[in-house]
Amino acid sequence: MRRPLARIWTHCLLALGFGTAVPVWAAHAYAQFGDVRYPAGFAHFAYVNPVAPKGGEIVLVPPTRQTNFDKYNPFTLKGSAPPALLGMLFDTLLVGNMDEPTTAYGLLASDVQVAADRMSVVFQIHPKARFHNGEPVLAADVRHSFERLTSKEAAPQYRTYFGEVKSATVLAERSIRFDFVRPNSELPLIVGAMPVFSRQWGLQGNTHKAFDQMIMDVPMASGPYRIGPVQFGKDITYVRDPAYWAQDLNVRKGQFNFDRITYKIYKDTTAQLEAFKAGEFDYMQSFVAREWARAFTGRAFERGTLIKAELPHGNAGDFQGFQFNLRREQFKDVRVRQAIALAMDFEWLNRQLFYNAYSRVRGFFVASDFEAKGLPGSDEWALLSPLRAQLPADVFDRVVPQPPQTALDPASGHTLRDHLRQARDLLKDAGWSFRDGALRNAKGQAMRIEFLDSSGSMGRVVTPFAKNLEKLGIQVQYKVIDFALLQKRMDVFDFDMVSNRTVGSEAPGTELLERFGSKSADVEGSGNILGLKDPAVDALLDQAVSATTRAELVTRLRALDRVLRHGHYVVPHWYGAVHRVAWRAAAFERPSDLPRFYQPEKLVTTVWWSPAARAASRQTP
Repeated sequence: MRRPLARIWTHCLLALGFGTAVPVWAAHAYAQFGDVRYPAGFAHFAYVNPVAPKGGEIVLVPPTRQTNFDKYNPFTLKGSAPPALLGMLFDTLLVGNMDEPTTAYGLLASDVQVAADRMSVVFQIHPKARFHNGEPVLAADVRHSFERLTSKEAAPQYRTYFGEVKSATVLAERSIRFDFVRPNSELPLIVGAMPVFSRQWGLQGNTHKAFDQMIMDVPMASGPYRIGPVQFGKDITYVRDPAYWAQDLNVRKGQFNFDRITYKIYKDTTAQLEAFKAGEFDYMQSFVAREWARAFTGRAFERGTLIKAELPHGNAGDFQGFQFNLRREQFKDVRVRQAIALAMDFEWLNRQLFYNAYSRVRGFFVASDFEAKGLPGSDEWALLSPLRAQLPADVFDRVVPQPPQTALDPASGHTLRDHLRQARDLLKDAGWSFRDGALRNAKGQAMRIEFLDSSGSMGRVVTPFAKNLEKLGIQVQYKVIDFALLQKRMDVFDFDMVSNRTVGSEAPGTELLERFGSKSADVEGSGNILGLKDPAVDALLDQAVSATTRAELVTRLRALDRVLRHGHYVVPHWYGAVHRVAWRAAAFERPSDLPRFYQPEKLVTTVWWSPAARAASRQTP
């Protein structure tokens, strides 16, 4: 294991009789599993152009389906904040990079020290760190940020995310310690990634406004951009701060090169694409295979004015699927969920709609080291055996479930008709039978499923899926609603089934507690969309977040993936091996090499630069 650090101690001593343990880790960076690529004093990250010129302007659209914004506070539950506001305005104690998934380097923090028992971490605040108003960033501001984010006035997911952080204690003007509930090697990264804002944000006289009442108060933070011109709810421009305190730090060198970054919001995806072709904005990402093949065409692409590219990456596959709301009585039986999944013919969709561009999502950690395969090995068995009474026997006796796969050959036993027969039998065993024109339970209640969507793009998928479900007697409604309304309904769990996507991770951890943990299932606005409450899953989550080595994390997440897949909680969708992006040729220049782990919009806004500013620097990466 490489340890290119200035100061690391692997033993614990008492210092000067005061009971203070010498840290097991003290350095310019922290790695969850001990491997740091860049040594102290490194010049810049390898994938950036350190002399990229500053200047120019780009116009983008949100990569999500956002259709408006109505507040400036991104940390509260109600309403929608402007796109990209968090990354543009707020610095953090540590900052990750696109080369390493489990390592972060000092930004606001110049030094990080992890106690030998892994029960606390101390950060030293960089003496040059400044908020936009010129005031220094102090330990009291970090503690204030933590206390506000974990209060009941903030969105509840923050309380879950920081749930294993017991307290934040100011040790000195620029020194703060976070104490943990239990040892967890990821927690220094968790608190290191916390957005930090000034104690003066929302201050009225000597008291602060309630955090959830800070709606139009412009955030007072320390990031590379400030809020510029705004057409509220329609577009927002971020203006680069020429006095940004960290612009010469190695973790920021060659980054945030555009003077102005504007996000425009369109209500309709078709109008958005036509606006791109007409030159209204400079970059967009495509998530629809048919659109990519048939609509990203025309003279502008032929002339090279617009460029489309499929950029490779090394990310784990994204999870995407129709998620059941387990709070609905009709979805509580695993046989019902399995039957519904049998009605989706992915192979037909891939041929007829997706130009064979996708692979099927198999589980919750697809195309990663954490994906469960076959029967449980001895390492997984050791984790699962103590939970045997809480798990179905299939977890131990059968290979991990794969999504149903249809074949064209009627003799294969895997045609859609075969799957629908299997689904009918499962539904019958679960107490559902076809009578009086519908699939009904013993009480005579018909099974009805409402699919919610905010863009309408999922309609061509739901339509053939619905026809297959209707053959089973299930009544289906596909409903397109505004993104803000969809988000609200998801926050209060008022839905039957909804399509949801989670970006793949090379080191899933504490965020899984919020996504699958019982404690978050009934918390409005939480990431536990499923409403999953399972003591066996909770036990495996605890094991995963307490992993101290990469090998432990792999085994524990494979066991978790196995158990979740036997629960049939989703109808898996599909994933792609590339990022499909298009941009205006005159708007960008970029380094020739791509980092391994990246999301394309972040690459554009942090690493690319404007040709209009080329005169400021004739050097190339």
